[in-house]
Amino acid sequence: MREQVKVIKLSGNLNATTSQEFRHNITQVIENGAKVVLVDFQDVTFMDSSGLGALVLAFKTLRAADSKLVVCSINEQVRILFELTNMDKVFEIFPNQEAFNQVLFSKN
Repeated sequence: MREQVKVIKLSGNLNATTSQEFRHNITQVIENGAKVVLVDFQDVTFMDSSGLGALVLAFKTLRAADSKLVVCSINEQVRILFELTNMDKVFEIFPNQEAFNQVLFSKN
């Protein structure tokens, strides 16, 4: 199961400028056959609507490929954006990578 999990660590801002690279990373992950993609927001300082849009598109793209996208380590600004747009109901959000790993490996 471990080899089917891909962690994407983002940093800085997730906005119109950086979301293109994020989408490219998602395409590569799908081509490599990952079943679960964990997007780690630990080093993200800001996300705007373009970044959120890229995340939603990634979620839909992965779901269409029978894969799953989950997020972890979101900061207060990102959490508020998720809550305002009800994306906190869409995305499975873990406090950190360790919590994700505990849940992942307890299922196996």
